Amino acid sequence: MREINRRLVAIIALCLMLAATAAAQTKAASDDLQLKADERLNAAVKANQFSGAVFVARDGRVLLSKGYGMANLEDEVPNTPQTKFRLGSITKQFTATAIMMLQEQGKLSVQDSICKYVADCPAVWQPVTLHHLLSHTGGVPNFTSFPDYQKTMALPTSVEALVGRFKDKPLDFQPGEKWSYSNSGYVLLGHVIEKVSGKSYEAFLQENIFTPLGMKNTGYDHNAQVLPHRAAGYLPQGGTMVNARYLDMTIPFSAGALYSTVEDLYLWDQALYTEKLISKKSLDLMFTPVKNNYGYGWGMGNQRGLKVIAHSGGIDGFVTFIARYPDVKAVVIVLCNNQRANPQAVANDLAKLALADKMTPAADEKANSTKQ
Repeated sequence: MREINRRLVAIIALCLMLAATAAAQTKAASDDLQLKADERLNAAVKANQFSGAVFVARDGRVLLSKGYGMANLEDEVPNTPQTKFRLGSITKQFTATAIMMLQEQGKLSVQDSICKYVADCPAVWQPVTLHHLLSHTGGVPNFTSFPDYQKTMALPTSVEALVGRFKDKPLDFQPGEKWSYSNSGYVLLGHVIEKVSGKSYEAFLQENIFTPLGMKNTGYDHNAQVLPHRAAGYLPQGGTMVNARYLDMTIPFSAGALYSTVEDLYLWDQALYTEKLISKKSLDLMFTPVKNNYGYGWGMGNQRGLKVIAHSGGIDGFVTFIARYPDVKAVVIVLCNNQRANPQAVANDLAKLALADKMTPAADEKANSTKQ
């Protein structure tokens, strides 16, 4: 009995030692990452090239969560990990998930024609399926590229009127033939969500995604709403910063109207490793490229030998990027309220620092290593 107790004590001591070692290694990696991030991003803030919040996690451990620059320049309020940023097109992955939820509930199929859900549907839309819209292969012209968009972006609209802006336009190509990014397609998907669920797009996401995941700082942005910790959007101009143009948030709708924080998006990232929201089968479908390495609301790629699932966002005053590295369970999130920032470049740099031991060195780095 004493021998068993001694062995048990030894095992517990070993486990504690390993845990302490892992914690020390995590802290060292976090400290090193923060020092390097501070050096680069503080310099970018001074040059009016960055303002926002960044987040890096790996294997369930947070390595970096920090804000840089100002959330509000006029009141000198700094950005923090709790600052709320408009997401732009990162919204699309939530829209895609909502469609998959409704498919699992038997309320729709991604192979359905969009005409099943649109009144007075144009004949040319008959072959356009939800699958096409999710993967940007439907050929529905992108309304944010229309010549009159700048004149209409500040005007409140209804979903029906928004759809009406592109309803009478010919398709850019036959469905499934090509890939072309279309905010119009994701507006149509939001319309489908409302029609099928009987709830507003905002209410459906709140009840089925944000609340279940504890994403208390995420939602549909409204211009008139007083939203605590909301970042203002800025645009560098002539060596200074100016307020971004006004955009009525009824316009981006299900293609880009959500706001969130880096910390809430981490909850989202972690949920995508589980079946809390949708089944593995549905997740696999979302993460399977259709054309141009794009699935449903996500783009797929490779960064120095690591698979990456990512998406960017851009909306007046804000640019965003989220990159997931499923093979090492890592995520990098960059949310900016400086429209000229390059969140993807920042995310790539942070990933190279945090995942250096898992990435294949670039050719020039191998050459330098050989010379040494």
